[in-house]
Amino acid sequence: MDARNVRTVGDRIEALVREFEGSPDPRVRERAEELVRLLMELYGSGLARIVEIVAAAADAAPDLKQRLTEDPLVASLLLLHGLHPLDTPARIREALDRVRPHLGPGCGGVTLLGVEGGVVSVRLEGSGNGSGSPTVAMKHAVERAIEEAAPEVARIEVEGVAEPVPRSPLIQIQRRVVRET
Repeated sequence: MDARNVRTVGDRIEALVREFEGSPDPRVRERAEELVRLLMELYGSGLARIVEIVAAAADAAPDLKQRLTEDPLVASLLLLHGLHPLDTPARIREALDRVRPHLGPGCGGVTLLGVEGGVVSVRLEGSGNGSGSPTVAMKHAVERAIEEAAPEVARIEVEGVAEPVPRSPLIQIQRRVVRET
């Protein structure tokens, strides 16, 4: 199960809980809430214990903690239970480091400007060739990386994004005529 599937399952769980909350029978609502709470406690306690064991074994297997936090499913569960060892800015920096090589030659870089009140601010530098399409693709790649690393973020603000420049139909016609002759 990857990070997107985890989000889908989480959304479905929330929808089911809302359905139970809408039940006219208060006992059904109470039982559903108790079930969710007990499951969260059970799995949260299990994950907390796993984190303790990994921390104790860090000398024997130094990359184990990193491997667990790099796994999308495990990382999502650690986040859900407040057990992820990295804070939001650190996870975002790591995500930006992973996405940088994929932004292409037109991008001079991406800089994390800050994380405040659930809002992440980043700047794209040297973003694209002016046509707009590489810039939009870069923006979406950066946003997707941040959303996967920090699902708790409410909003992502990207600076330095050039708006697509509309192409003049006249220029397109002129180019076509020149090529045909």
